[in-house]
Amino acid sequence: MGKNNLRNKKMRTFVSLGLKDMTDKNKENLKFMWRITAAHTIAYFIAGIFASNVFDYENWFSSGILSSLMKPTTAPIVALGGTSLQIIRGIIIALVLLPMRKVFIEEKRGFLKLGLLVFGLSVVSTFAAATGSIEGLIYTKIPVMEHLMGYPEAILWISLFVGILWTFYKFEKKAIHITAIILLILIAILGVMGYLNALGIIES
Repeated sequence: MGKNNLRNKKMRTFVSLGLKDMTDKNKENLKFMWRITAAHTIAYFIAGIFASNVFDYENWFSSGILSSLMKPTTAPIVALGGTSLQIIRGIIIALVLLPMRKVFIEEKRGFLKLGLLVFGLSVVSTFAAATGSIEGLIYTKIPVMEHLMGYPEAILWISLFVGILWTFYKFEKKAIHITAIILLILIAILGVMGYLNALGIIES
């Protein structure tokens, strides 16, 4: 009887520890996904505002060869694409990066590795012939200078993305999360308002 009780106690302890490990892992995964999503959305919004003003995207996209590829910045979907829809894209990015979470968060120079990975796969060596990529330089008729003009925004976005994520993990402050939540809400609201304005439902 005593041996059975001891065996059962060990089994309960083992199961309890296993469940605790699973719970802790799930919490870390959800935390990582939230932080990736928030970091991406905020970084993309800031980089987009900067680039659209500095490089005058409105005129750039509506003239030359890019006018046949890019929708005008006044298109309703563009208002959502640079704001609210980036939250969905952030979740997708988080899911893709999740299996490598420990590499980026726990290993030495992990955030640098993340930045290089994102730059390599999303800017320089994309599968599609995107502007700024090697495939784009080879297969599209877009001039080299127009390929290069997208790099400042891409580099700024990646720098902000990695920097915001690093800030989350470096300081672990509740105020940072609250600020991120407020910014995401504001970005989403701006996106919806921009969409409605582009449709002519509301006036700016």
